[in-house]
Amino acid sequence: MSALPAASAASPERLPASVRVFERGWLSSNNVLLVDDACAALVDTGYASHAAQTVALVRHALGARPLDLIVNTHLHSDHCGGNAQLQAAWPCRTLIPSTETEAVRDWDETRLTFRATGQFCERFAYSGSIAPGMRVTLGALDWDVLGAPGHDPHSLMLYCAEQRLLISADALWENGFGVIFPELEGESGFAEQQAVLELIGTLDVKTVIPGHGAPFSDVRAALDRAMSRLAWLRVDPARNAKNALKVLIVFRLLDARTLPFDALLQMLDEASVMRAAASMLQPRSAWPALLRELIEGLTLGNGPLRFDGEQVSARIE
Repeated sequence: MSALPAASAASPERLPASVRVFERGWLSSNNVLLVDDACAALVDTGYASHAAQTVALVRHALGARPLDLIVNTHLHSDHCGGNAQLQAAWPCRTLIPSTETEAVRDWDETRLTFRATGQFCERFAYSGSIAPGMRVTLGALDWDVLGAPGHDPHSLMLYCAEQRLLISADALWENGFGVIFPELEGESGFAEQQAVLELIGTLDVKTVIPGHGAPFSDVRAALDRAMSRLAWLRVDPARNAKNALKVLIVFRLLDARTLPFDALLQMLDEASVMRAAASMLQPRSAWPALLRELIEGLTLGNGPLRFDGEQVSARIE
């Protein structure tokens, strides 16, 4: 297995001195380290396969100081997969969205979407919760907790009005947003995503720290692109289903690096979110052809995958 890519730090001139961003690859969400005299906190912890690297990055940044707190914007595996190893390294508190506490307490992997998306997350504990309307102090800054359903019904954002800074998770990227998963299983998500984008448009934001990709400052242009993409998806929900399958296939390959085609076909059948997405596109008898078409499309040009007809491999991230 190839060595993991090093994370990069965001341009320091864009951010307050107490805020540091570890920009990760697409397998892991960005990690936001916020440090003041009272608390060293990490917002989101990446995927399980990168957990040792996450611990190393935090240890290097903090030196002899312990990590005191983990805050999860939502519990998709690429945002909370490092929780368990960070908790093992330091006796840190962990705050999760309030609507997810029962699922974490019972470790219900179906409700937590890990099984549904064919992904893995090591079991972790939580010590408290956060919810829209709350205010938390991180990095000597006050952050308002905002609801951000759409991509995930439980997702949250953090907004610091004083610094005009938004930690947007997967609600807004520089070029889009996360897959609208609820729509794949017959629940509302497009309307919620639009409401979140409209909410962001009402905030005075100078810099956005997204869940994936570098922090950015041209917020209006990003919102315009996101609104345009959302409108395009809503015209034909099959577009969201196709995008979801591509994202989940690439995610699995970035983790495993190489898999037989048949293993991906089995995953398509067993992971309920993928199964629901595939069902929106083709009858089950046509899934092998559908999967082959999707994979071949992801190999074109500088696409993320390679395919020899039997084995599917990820290009090195």
